[in-house]
Amino acid sequence: MAVVDVINSSGKKVSQVDLNDEIFKVPVKKSVLHEVVTMQLANRRAGSASTKHRSDITGSGRKLYRQKGTGRARRGNIKSNLLRGGGVAFGPKPKSWGFKVPKKVKKLALKMALSSKFKDDDILILDQLELEKVKTKDFSEIAGNLKMEKALIVIDQQNENLELSSRNLPEFKVMRSEGLNVYDILKHRTLVLLEASVKAIEGRLL
Repeated sequence: MAVVDVINSSGKKVSQVDLNDEIFKVPVKKSVLHEVVTMQLANRRAGSASTKHRSDITGSGRKLYRQKGTGRARRGNIKSNLLRGGGVAFGPKPKSWGFKVPKKVKKLALKMALSSKFKDDDILILDQLELEKVKTKDFSEIAGNLKMEKALIVIDQQNENLELSSRNLPEFKVMRSEGLNVYDILKHRTLVLLEASVKAIEGRLL
């Protein structure tokens, strides 16, 4: 097991914690990470784009003018996709872009994402992160003490003061351990784990 320093909100070492090799030292395969991230982003797509086809347009089905003798192009009814206000040819309709990946692959990808952060030394372990009240300035001071940049902070249970205090800072995201996912881990430069959340993650993945 790897031994990592645990620090407090001032950036001082207070203890150490063991990280399980089965989670934080897994060989990383980009193809697996790519598959799971693609799945997450596809499942987020609304798929609500919609256009009206000829059958959806309100209008007469009467032929606009006779077929021959006018010197003009042949025309059908006013709902033709060639005319202004007509239907759209081959336009999009609501659909689901989502697809599924096996549970074992998703679990493995999550381990790989955690391992990649550990390998790059982009993990911080905090003993706790408590704020007395909802105040963005207080959170910014702690982030400055810890030299956090574009960080994902993983907590073990609801912490309303912390979640609300960080909400106005787009480079930070606070997430509970049960919602931890591959996309958010890879999107943020630094992964910040509370000591209690490390145990929650190990309980979920082992």
